Amino acid sequence: MRLVLLPGLDGTAKLFTPFIKALPEHIDVVTIAFPTDRDLSYSELQRHLGFACPCVEPFVLLAESFSTPLAVQFAATAPVNMCGVVLCAGFVASPVRGWRRVMGELFAPLLVRLPLPGFAVRLWLLGRSAPANLVAAVRAAVSSVRPRVLSARLKAVLTCDVRLNLGKIAVPILYITAKNDRLIEAICVRDVQQSGAQIDVVWVEGPSSNGSLTKSRK
Repeated sequence: MRLVLLPGLDGTAKLFTPFIKALPEHIDVVTIAFPTDRDLSYSELQRHLGFACPCVEPFVLLAESFSTPLAVQFAATAPVNMCGVVLCAGFVASPVRGWRRVMGELFAPLLVRLPLPGFAVRLWLLGRSAPANLVAAVRAAVSSVRPRVLSARLKAVLTCDVRLNLGKIAVPILYITAKNDRLIEAICVRDVQQSGAQIDVVWVEGPSSNGSLTKSRK
């Protein structure tokens, strides 16, 4: 069995390194990175994934954050030998709604041109107690991507909607979400739960909590 990993907004897949090291040795891991110099839409990234994904043997697709709509689109096409999908800290429609979504689209080109401060990484992504080396890794991964590419990806996130695709997936789906997530709000969980698909939803504690988890079935 292979585990195919799709990265977050940076698209580099470099941040998977600690996770891969923690996996049992018998799991065959494949990471798929996205171009750092081309602003590709979700549809274009789906074609990229179709060429890069190893479908010659059974595999499970794990996507985080930015890649979760892409994973849903891809899984809805019933790829050969796909056995399951894991969506981590993800969404199937824009995680930002209303006026905040409009403001995000307007200011995305400006925001991505500014250096990503360490305090912002801790506040919005990793938690206040995140180690310095992890914060540095996140900042390095984001800074390795051209601003116009990051801007295009942010706009793709703000305008995406793959809720109908979710109901077309025939393999088991696991959705992992963190309590008190500052980016992925409760509306994203409701979008998934109201899709009509059979999904296992797992809630994990945030970075500053004790790491326990609860599970619900939809």
